[in-house]
Amino acid sequence: RMQRAPGGAPTTMGDLADYRATATLKSGAAVTVRVLHPDDREAVARAVRGLDRESIYFRLFSYRSELTEAGLDRIMRFDPDLEVALVATTGPAGSETIIAGGRYVVDDPAAAQRSAEVAFTVEEDWHGQGLASLLLRHLATIARERGVTTLTAEVLAGNAAMLRVFERSGLLHGTRREGGVVQVTLAVA
Repeated sequence: RMQRAPGGAPTTMGDLADYRATATLKSGAAVTVRVLHPDDREAVARAVRGLDRESIYFRLFSYRSELTEAGLDRIMRFDPDLEVALVATTGPAGSETIIAGGRYVVDDPAAAQRSAEVAFTVEEDWHGQGLASLLLRHLATIARERGVTTLTAEVLAGNAAMLRVFERSGLLHGTRREGGVVQVTLAVA
């Protein structure tokens, strides 16, 4: 069925291939939020290679010196029935730049209460502009439409900015700290 994506763009929730919405960031910059496409491979590689060590550490919980082809394959390949991968881009279609990404992965598709793990990466020059919050709103809307009731995340305790995104989302259901990692639970149903 046809739905309006956050930001007003129509989309079909059953088939997300055409999911697209526009938004204006805190800085006034215009961005497009859309589904990751197979032809985004080189743009994703550029975006990941441009991340600083801290962003990589906060996202992957370890330092990585380079993006391998296997790592890029993992980013680009996903099961659309169990995963939703969105990107935020700037610039005109055809020469746009990926500046952020968000993804959820369903934990157990057969469970009565479907849950999915969510994660985000934002290019350093775009931190503090509301991109993770924007992507979270889109992912929560899609998750809700697809029967996912809960989103979860593991966030390093030192990643105060991401913890604030979850706290301010209006979806926060609970947190639990285990060592240096905070387990976050968001209610989207």
